Amino acid sequence: MAFTPVIPTTGLAGWNFLQQTLPRQEEIFSQSPEVSRELEYFNENIGNVKTLDDFMGDRRLLSVALGAFGLGDEIDKGAFVRKVLEEGVTESTAFARRLGNADYLAFAERFDFTNGDLKLFQTNIDDIMADYERQSFEVEVGNVDETMRLALNFERKIADYVGQGSTESGGWFQLMASVPMRTVLESAFNLPSSFANLDIDKQREIFSDKMNAKYGDKSIESFSDPEVVADLIQNYLLREEIDAGPTALTTGATALSLLSSASSGFGSSSLLNIILSNG
Repeated sequence: MAFTPVIPTTGLAGWNFLQQTLPRQEEIFSQSPEVSRELEYFNENIGNVKTLDDFMGDRRLLSVALGAFGLGDEIDKGAFVRKVLEEGVTESTAFARRLGNADYLAFAERFDFTNGDLKLFQTNIDDIMADYERQSFEVEVGNVDETMRLALNFERKIADYVGQGSTESGGWFQLMASVPMRTVLESAFNLPSSFANLDIDKQREIFSDKMNAKYGDKSIESFSDPEVVADLIQNYLLREEIDAGPTALTTGATALSLLSSASSGFGSSSLLNIILSNG
């Protein structure tokens, strides 16, 4: 992508800057030629898809579709993706359900070919394109600072896990099945690298106890409170910054160099002015 997100420092300072400038940075990113072209193509051509073969045969459509669900790296796994879509989600034994991957499950639910053809309303298409923009932006954020990408992902997706009527254990197991989500949790709760080697039930118990000690509730339902989510992300970023120690992105060290290379076609000062402007 031509536009590189501007994150002048690591840790909480970098996160606060990103949060303050996020709408403007996302707007600039969505207007970049690469993103605009792919979204325009998707909007104009997804309606022509009638069969799974049509869909799998158009790499550009498939790329946007997968990217919208955080599965952009799966674009070359054609047989795997086809199997997910062929079996759908209706049956409890469907491949998408057996994977234990919430992103693939959501992807298969949206692109449902089990009745022979694909039916998408314009509102569905608009939602897919908006998700592609956000996911693609987060990928670019990760190319600058992976901890920021994981924090954005946690902030955006945690709502998908709460309020689903799951048992306390079931909610934790669903959350633990997502590597990006549990990475944030493990770091925020200061759990050792050996934690993943424990019995899965023991892991769930420890997560529950940590949650209860910090927020007064053993279930993941506390994450319905934005303040709890913000606090956990803050703890995550602090832990990551402490563990990393001084780096090239330590506060103030490389703000100028990052800004100067933030985007081809923009000077450092003009880019920062654009991001900090009201539009």
